[in-house]
Amino acid sequence: MLTKDLLRVSRAGGGYQPRFADGEDEALAARVIGTFQGHLEQPRTALQEALAALEREASDFKLVRGFAKLVEREATFETRAPVDPRRAREAAFAAAAGVGVVTPEERGHALENAAARLDCTPDEIEESLYADREQNQVLTELAVRWEPAELVAQYNLSLAQTALFDATEVRIRASDPRAVVSAVKRLRLMYEIRRTEDGREVVVTGPDALFRTSRRYGTRFARLLRTVAGTVEWELTATINDRGTERELRLTDADVSVPDAEPVTEMTFDSGVEADFATRFRSLDLDWELVREPEPLAAGAHVVIPDFAFDYEFADFRVFFEIMGFWTPEYVEKKLERLAAVEDVEMLVAVDESLGVGEEIDARDHRAIPYSSTVRLKDVRRALRRYEDDLTTDAAASLPDDLVPEEDVIDLESLADRHGVSVSALEGKKFRDHARVGRTLIRPSVISSLEGNISEGMDLAAAEAVLDEYGIDDASAILSRLGYRVAWEGLGGGTVREK
Repeated sequence: MLTKDLLRVSRAGGGYQPRFADGEDEALAARVIGTFQGHLEQPRTALQEALAALEREASDFKLVRGFAKLVEREATFETRAPVDPRRAREAAFAAAAGVGVVTPEERGHALENAAARLDCTPDEIEESLYADREQNQVLTELAVRWEPAELVAQYNLSLAQTALFDATEVRIRASDPRAVVSAVKRLRLMYEIRRTEDGREVVVTGPDALFRTSRRYGTRFARLLRTVAGTVEWELTATINDRGTERELRLTDADVSVPDAEPVTEMTFDSGVEADFATRFRSLDLDWELVREPEPLAAGAHVVIPDFAFDYEFADFRVFFEIMGFWTPEYVEKKLERLAAVEDVEMLVAVDESLGVGEEIDARDHRAIPYSSTVRLKDVRRALRRYEDDLTTDAAASLPDDLVPEEDVIDLESLADRHGVSVSALEGKKFRDHARVGRTLIRPSVISSLEGNISEGMDLAAAEAVLDEYGIDDASAILSRLGYRVAWEGLGGGTVREK
């Protein structure tokens, strides 16, 4: 996906059509790639200036920025400095506080004192002071896997994904509907299959139709287009909420294709502890999204940029997370002062046990999580669950005690997504028109219909096909409810048998 500010659409005739790039734009795509390649081993500021010049020459600056956004995801920027910038700043600021810096001469003395402390030259201190600022980082590697034509194709796919983020409903017909439905289920999207005069269409609920917008649902929804576009023939029609106006968007296999190369985005980290934690946490697939280096927090006259933040999927709620490694006592004291000055936020702090400051952090209203060499996921999960319990209670209180979905069949995850809450918030609720079977709500009339369509001795695959017709994928639970079990026959599949 691209960011919303880079969206290019045409509203001619009341429609809503992405303004795709075409073969004539391949030259511009080549220039963008070449601009990056020409700025290897140069600071980001030089690259940004060159791209800005290209924007002024192009007929549409958003197209240049869109190409550049995709190429930048393939780029690696590094801090180049003779001395670690944090250490250089600490030494320079400490030296400046000792001599007082007003004149250039006094500044030179401060740099000399700092250099003596770190056993380097004043020029190396000055070169390192702000080398880790984003604009000063150096482009060190560019692993672009696209030719200009492929970059255009990737741009068109990303543009379509961004346009669909405001969809309330998407209707899909494809030459391989099984692949589409499989992707929808894997991505845990809300959907139904409708019969039409000439076949069937998959209808998926869009992100804008939810009671509360969910970043995770929107991201999963965008990923679906890659599967759809990967089929040979397909047609997609979407209802778009365009700032309160309902418009129709239509895409076909002639508009969007899937480039051979899958785009990759990676987090960068300050330490192995952070990288290890992020990798393990993201594999859990919890209801918390991990954000790397979120917005700065005001801390008196200073700011604090936590290492991470946890965003709760079902509410506008953020918990910040800082990992304190083994630092000097002076730096730890400064860090504690900054944390003490941060107000009106929730923060967890993982503390290296060797620092011995866990109690002090707890006393300053930031929950301390001790660790040694690696941050334990169960400790972080336990800390987050305190917030989760309160948020679930609040969400449950906002729902009526008796829920009456319109659908004959709906799984609990889809119902929870619709109301913008977690599945836990549905515990204790009544469903007077539905029976709860496993993780699915089913009207009694559907259960009666299934009793007439599933019988003793039926092949399991055939039974699952019947359940698919009703939108039920929890086969084991419904078969058990109907009084059946599955008798497995080696590797040859199973047979439905009475209990």
